[in-house]
Amino acid sequence: MGINDPVTSALHIIIGDTQPMDVCASYHDGQLMKYSVSLIGYGFFGDVLRESENMRWVGPIRYDLAGIKMALSNRSYRGTVEFQEAGDSNSSPRDNTRCRTGCLVCSESSDRLREAAEESPNGCSDTWRKVTGSFLAVNITGMSSACPKSQDGLSPTAHLADGTADLILVQESSTVQFLRHLSRHTNRKDQFALPNVEVHRIRAMRFTPEELDEEEETRRQKRFFACPCGNTSPTSTWNCDGEILNCAQLSVRVHHQLIQLFARGIESTSCS
Repeated sequence: MGINDPVTSALHIIIGDTQPMDVCASYHDGQLMKYSVSLIGYGFFGDVLRESENMRWVGPIRYDLAGIKMALSNRSYRGTVEFQEAGDSNSSPRDNTRCRTGCLVCSESSDRLREAAEESPNGCSDTWRKVTGSFLAVNITGMSSACPKSQDGLSPTAHLADGTADLILVQESSTVQFLRHLSRHTNRKDQFALPNVEVHRIRAMRFTPEELDEEEETRRQKRFFACPCGNTSPTSTWNCDGEILNCAQLSVRVHHQLIQLFARGIESTSCS
């Protein structure tokens, strides 16, 4: 919520300020794996988390070191991403609407979902889109995921409580192009305005890794033999809010306003 002061947090509880929050549920083979409110990432962010586990002795800087190693290794993973778009004309991951205290997109989302439920038995369109390819990163974020190193976050216009998440697909590209994408998280340039990056506002997603034949697996092992990460696996792992999910096949569904926090929402700041 942008607040890490204990006194301010205590005042929110005393006053009774509440903020609803969407929650993403992750499933593998039909079994619930984890809940997430921030990031679910495959490829780059999954590899960074997995690699950082081997460097816990250096402290928090291990994430920076692992990030550099993974960015330079430029590993991509083949698979198919299927997703159910939100189909909401009131918001888009490429618009300039920021989720702040009193956000109309979030506060009016219940009415929009109710209307959608009346039109469709499932509450949303059954149409799924599909993208197959080699991905450097597959990221799902239910909020902007802003932090001191990325003032606008992974998806600056993502909303806290509108029943959607933003799916960011980074297709295979050169190391320079990928570093360019990562650098835009820090300089506030549009990180989606690149030919190998696309973003969609979704309600659900499923990812199926591609099973490599023996020839392709041998080729990848030769290609990544000198990889700084020392990993030649044909699949990555998922980073679920900082927890490792040791599976590649995963499905995700967004649950609208599943929890309530004692908070006032994201206050308007100079970052707006």
